[in-house]
Amino acid sequence: MTSSTSRADRPTWVVLGRTDVGQVAAALLDADGAELSQLTMAASGFAVWVRGLEAEHAPRWVWNDAPAWYADLLAAGVRIARCHDLRLCHAILRASALVTDAAAIRAAPAWDAAPHVAAEESVPALFEWEGDAVAQRLGPPAGFEEAVAEFARQRAAISSSTDPGRLRLLTAAESAGALIAEEMRAAGLPWDAATHDRILTEMLGERPAAGGPPSKLASAADRVRAALGDPAAGLDSQPKLLRALHRAGVMVESTSRWELAEQRHPVIEPLLEYKKLSRLQSANGWTWLAEWVQDGRFRPVYVPGGVVTGRWASSGGGALQLPRQLRDAVRADAGWRLIVADVAQLEPRVLAAMAGDTALADAARGRDLYAGIVDSGAVATRQEAKIAILGAMYGATTGESGRLVPRLRRIYPRAMALVDDAARVGEDGGLVSTWLGRTSPGPSEGWSNVQSRATEADASGAEETRARRWARDRGRFTRNFVVQGTAAEWALAWMADLRTRLAAMPPVEPADAAALSGPAFARHPHLAFFLHDEVIVHAPEAHAEAAAQAVQDAAATAARLLFGDFPIDFPLDVRIARSARKD
Repeated sequence: MTSSTSRADRPTWVVLGRTDVGQVAAALLDADGAELSQLTMAASGFAVWVRGLEAEHAPRWVWNDAPAWYADLLAAGVRIARCHDLRLCHAILRASALVTDAAAIRAAPAWDAAPHVAAEESVPALFEWEGDAVAQRLGPPAGFEEAVAEFARQRAAISSSTDPGRLRLLTAAESAGALIAEEMRAAGLPWDAATHDRILTEMLGERPAAGGPPSKLASAADRVRAALGDPAAGLDSQPKLLRALHRAGVMVESTSRWELAEQRHPVIEPLLEYKKLSRLQSANGWTWLAEWVQDGRFRPVYVPGGVVTGRWASSGGGALQLPRQLRDAVRADAGWRLIVADVAQLEPRVLAAMAGDTALADAARGRDLYAGIVDSGAVATRQEAKIAILGAMYGATTGESGRLVPRLRRIYPRAMALVDDAARVGEDGGLVSTWLGRTSPGPSEGWSNVQSRATEADASGAEETRARRWARDRGRFTRNFVVQGTAAEWALAWMADLRTRLAAMPPVEPADAAALSGPAFARHPHLAFFLHDEVIVHAPEAHAEAAAQAVQDAAATAARLLFGDFPIDFPLDVRIARSARKD
C-alpha cells in the first residue's frame, strides 16, 4: 500500500477506482473536494482497509457502480454507511433541468452504461442505449482517473445548478438506494421452499413427474377449449387465442384480464382462471423455486433507478411482481420476525404535498384518503374517489374517470392544476421534473416529426389525428411522471432513514438459520424486501417492536425531508408477523 502524502486530515469523500494492474486506487478528499492523499492497495486487503476507515471516519465512498464494489464487501461482512454512485448520479444530472450546464456531464457518454452485472445475469431492456458495445457489456468505467474526473464533473454540475440542495438530496437518496439493493440481495428474503411447494400443489395440482402441465392447470385449459368449441385452441399465444375468441363471438382487442372481465360468455370464467394459474406456473412455479430460492433465501437482482421515473426495476427473480398467493412462503427465521409495512395511497398524498393543496391534505390526514374525498362531497363512494384520483394522475379522460375528474378540479384545484399543467407541458413536447429534480426524457425524434408534419398546410386529417393522439399520450406520461417520480423519491428517503435506524440497533447472537443472511446481517435487523410503497424488515424478535417503530419514524422523517412542515401524513399499515401473508 502506497500513499502520495502523509496528511492525516479527516476524509469526507473517498473516490475508488482500479489501476491497470488490478489494484484498488483511492483518493481521500476533504469536505470541499480537495485531495488529502492518494493510495493504492492489493485487492486482497481492500475489505480490511474499508472496515477500518469506515469505523474511524465513515466517509462517503465514491465508486463507479455499487454492484461492482459492494457485493464483495458485504460477503466479507463489511457494511458502509454512505456512498455516491457515479453511474446512477450521472443519469440524473445529465438530464436534470436543474443543471444549468450539463455539457461536461454529457460529454462523458461511457457513464451512460448499464449497471455492472455478473456473467450469468442479464441486463434489463430498460437499459438499452447507444454507444460503445464493450462499455455496454462491462458497465461504466472502473478506472481510477475516470472516477476522479467524473466525480469532479458531478460536483460542479450540482454546485452550479439552480437548486443544489434538491440535487444533493436526490443523488444521496439514489445512492443510498444502490446500497440497499445490494444489501437486500446479500441478506435475501427468508423463504420457505416447502410452503411454496405446498401452495403450488394446492393451486396447480400435483407436479407431473414427466413434465407437462399440472392437473388443475390442464383441467382449466380443457374447460376453456370446451367453451370455445375448439379442442386444439392455442391458449399461450395471444394471436391464436384472439382468433379462437373471435370465432366464438368474443370480439375483444386483447386478452388482458380487464377487457375479458367485461365480456359475457361461458369461456370468460375458465379463461381467467387458466391465465391466473398459467401465470403462477410460468413466473413463480417449481422451475422458479429451484432457480431463485437457495438455502432458505430468495435473492433477487434489484435495479435502482431502472425506470425513467426513478422507480426500481428487477433484472432477475421478479421481486417487483411477487404474487399475493405466495406471500405465506415468506417466513422469518426462528427467533426472528418480519415487520411488514406499506403506505396507504402514497402517490395521491405526494401529489397533495407537491401542489401544496391543503384541502387534499385534509382529506388524507389520519385516515383513508379516498374516504376523505367522499366526505368532502366531491364524489359519492370510495370506489368513485379511487377512480377519480387515479384518473387524474394517469390521464384518464373517458368513461367513469372522465366523468369524475372535473369534480376533483372544483374541490382540489391546486392538486389538479399541478398534473394538468404537467400534461400540457408534455403535450407541447416539453420536459417536467420531480420534486427533487429528476427530469423526464424528451420526446423521440419520431414524435417530433409527427407533430411537425401535422402543422404543415398539406397535412392530412389522419396525420393531424395521429399527432393529437401522440400528444395526448405524452401528456399522460408527463402527468404521471411528476407524481410517480416524487413518490419514488419519498420511498428512497424512507428506506435510507430506516436503514440507518436499523443499523444503530445493537447486534444479537445469531441463530443458526439467521446465518443464511450472511456475515453482515446475521446479527442485525435489516431491510429484506421493497416494492414501491412497501417494505419488509427481518428483525430479531428482541428488536421487532423497535424495528416497527423505526419504520413509522422513518416515514415521518422522509415527509419532513421532502416537504418540510406541509401538513401531510403518510400512514402505514405495520404488522409484526412470522409470515408476509396478508389475511
